[in-house]
Amino acid sequence: MPVLDNIRIRAAVKYLIAFILIPAMAVAGSVAFDEKRHIFISLAVAVLALLVFFTGYDKRQVGTRRMVITAIMTALCLIGRFIPVIKPMTALIILTGMYLGCEAGFLTGALTALISNFWFGQGPWTAFMMLALGLIGFAAGLISGVLMKKKAVLIVFGAVCGAAYSMIMDIWTVLWYAEGFSFKLYAAAIGTSVPYLLSYVISNAVFLYLLGKPVGDKLMRVKIKYGV
Repeated sequence: MPVLDNIRIRAAVKYLIAFILIPAMAVAGSVAFDEKRHIFISLAVAVLALLVFFTGYDKRQVGTRRMVITAIMTALCLIGRFIPVIKPMTALIILTGMYLGCEAGFLTGALTALISNFWFGQGPWTAFMMLALGLIGFAAGLISGVLMKKKAVLIVFGAVCGAAYSMIMDIWTVLWYAEGFSFKLYAAAIGTSVPYLLSYVISNAVFLYLLGKPVGDKLMRVKIKYGV
């Protein structure tokens, strides 16, 4: 019973952080903090993302190996963001969540956004990027069993995640522009961001089609070899 209670507590903390605390912090950072303090919000989100990862930290040796593999996948995602126009970054985040678990997927997504923005530009939008990419990795981990069975489902999921990422970032656009939320402005933001939305949808679908099996097979072999 104590072991079962511990698992339940860690699961509750994981969902609380990923779906309540981090979204609330991202919104608060957009409406209540000026641009000079945005880095503190981003760093706070990074700390919470680490806490999400550690809720899935079990045995020390296994947890350490999982952390190393997660760090490698984060580095690959960072490289992927530097590819112009069509980027494999989100596809790799999805594959990380699928094969290493939702906690690793969330951390990889959040850190990819934070670290890459030191090159592409930090701002109040960083916390929303961390949230969006983190949730994509988290969702991939939650339904990994379904995604691994059929490639078509994985590709559709990637396309949906591309649209979801764009729409989450449009929320930030409205909050930044209006200092509050407006459905009318949100609809306008979605309309103007359609080209970007389509690029996210297409890139996710293409790269999951190309990378799903080779990267997935390698991650599965690593999991088996190191007992992750």
